[in-house]
Amino acid sequence: MSHLQAEPLLVGFGINKPPYVFEFEGRGLEFDLVTAAFREAGEEVEPYYAPAERLHLMLKRGDLDAVTTTNKASGISAFYSDSYIEYRNVAISLTRNQVSLHRIADLDDYSVSAFQRARYLLGNEFGAMAGRNPEYREEPRQITRNLLLYAGRIDVVVADERIFNTFNQLVAKQVDVQQPVTLHRLFPATPYSLGFVDKASRDRFNSGLAALRASGEYARIMAAYADQ
Repeated sequence: MSHLQAEPLLVGFGINKPPYVFEFEGRGLEFDLVTAAFREAGEEVEPYYAPAERLHLMLKRGDLDAVTTTNKASGISAFYSDSYIEYRNVAISLTRNQVSLHRIADLDDYSVSAFQRARYLLGNEFGAMAGRNPEYREEPRQITRNLLLYAGRIDVVVADERIFNTFNQLVAKQVDVQQPVTLHRLFPATPYSLGFVDKASRDRFNSGLAALRASGEYARIMAAYADQ
């Protein structure tokens, strides 16, 4: 996408996933970090919200300048930034179902719901499981997984722990979120980058991110969301 540098960069963010992105409030831990890093780089951002699959397709077509919450494993050719955030993904099951998970391959035996593009972003072993498990699915709306799990319609959901806990508060009137759950910590932290169409924009973002860390503003933003 070519345009005058003075124009804002069109940057794709995933649809509502608090505390990282509060889509309807224009804020969130991830949103604030990304926009602040761009600001340090002298760039203005115009956010565009869509499910991850659509964002990556738009990036591939050049309809966006950049997308967030991605990395080099995404399967899309782009210029990837330094990592700006890590998600803590876990497998979650209802305790009463006595789901036994010691390694990723154990997910073969269960119905699994994950976030879009998890099959790429959570590593080769997870991608292989997704390919051979006929009961594996990915949901564009992260809140759907909370509903599926507590309603007993899925055995295991894969989600960032903070996102899952936040959505519990929003679905409490629809399903019983007091049901005990078991967290299966099968995954290391997932580092995320921005994917860019343009190398120069990527380099400016990296410089802005480094300046954000050096100034202490990165730590301040992280601290502001520590309890969410």
